[in-house]
Amino acid sequence: MKSYNVGIIGATGMVGQRFATLLEKHPWFHVTALAASARSAGKTYKEAVGSRWAMKAPMPEQMADMVILDASADKEKIAGMVDFVFCAVNMKKDEIKALEEAYAKAEIPVVSNNSAHRGTADVPMIVPELNAEHTEIIPAQRKRLGTKRGFIAVKSNCSLQSYVPALHPIKDLYGLNQVLVCTYQAISGAGKTFATWPEMVDNLIPYIGGEEEKSEQEPLKLWGKVEGDRIVNADKPQFTAQCLRVPVSDGHTAAVFASFDKKPDLEEIKKVWANFRGPAQELHLPSAPKQFIHYFEENDQPQIKSARELEGGMAISVGRLRPDTQYDLKFVCMSHNTLRGAAGGAVLMAELLAAKGYLD
Repeated sequence: MKSYNVGIIGATGMVGQRFATLLEKHPWFHVTALAASARSAGKTYKEAVGSRWAMKAPMPEQMADMVILDASADKEKIAGMVDFVFCAVNMKKDEIKALEEAYAKAEIPVVSNNSAHRGTADVPMIVPELNAEHTEIIPAQRKRLGTKRGFIAVKSNCSLQSYVPALHPIKDLYGLNQVLVCTYQAISGAGKTFATWPEMVDNLIPYIGGEEEKSEQEPLKLWGKVEGDRIVNADKPQFTAQCLRVPVSDGHTAAVFASFDKKPDLEEIKKVWANFRGPAQELHLPSAPKQFIHYFEENDQPQIKSARELEGGMAISVGRLRPDTQYDLKFVCMSHNTLRGAAGGAVLMAELLAAKGYLD
């Protein structure tokens, strides 16, 4: 695989920092540009971030003295420095949409961690193990944008990455028709640590703005079909969701209840999960977990502390599969929200796009 020069737009935020650590020694991607808001522009990365560095790993040495560019004003300069960019900015939704389209129209492919374009019909929202075929919409998006190389691809909501992969290999096997999911989401999903959000210590907030709507709508786009110049959402299953913020640093947990057209076989489901491999595994992408879904037989597993770093934080952990009194079955699942759910998932998506030639 060829080497690509990449930029991180929104490099000073928590997700941007995670991108920096993941790309430090990446075999395909080499960071050549860092960008953030105008107030950070002109400073070195270490000056701009200062005491706000939130990663356990230290700031990559080769990036520490890189000068931050202005994400809005310097896009033409950035275009001459990179093959594509990762985008993780903290802006209003309409501003993010405009910024990402501006980069795409400057012929810079955008691999986005943001939610702004998830509802755009010709923007693929990709989990590489589940819907790699959605890359096929990119030529239609380029036609709309009037570009040759530029396009936007997005990752899904971080909490979906725990439970949708577990439902995916069994949805057609038994005819999935209804899902109830309750998610218990870490504070890093809000870009916070316990040091910056001490109010979350010994606390639980039963509301996360916009999360329930995303949890109910985004799976249907992941399971949709490319038809002409748009991705048409699946019409089932029906989802209902409740999302809570819990006092956990990293890792989103979901309690899932599901009904099917045919009676599911629990032992068969475990075998399906154990044997499931998607395009990310078949293509041997660098960030792909070798075993995507890990099932735990113990009643008290998976637990956040022991399972969130499984396979570099890119695996899905599932447990407590059992019958339910109102639905056909229920189970619990967990994933690392800033790795599989955010920056790591975006890096994996970029690897898929590179393997398919869309970043050339």
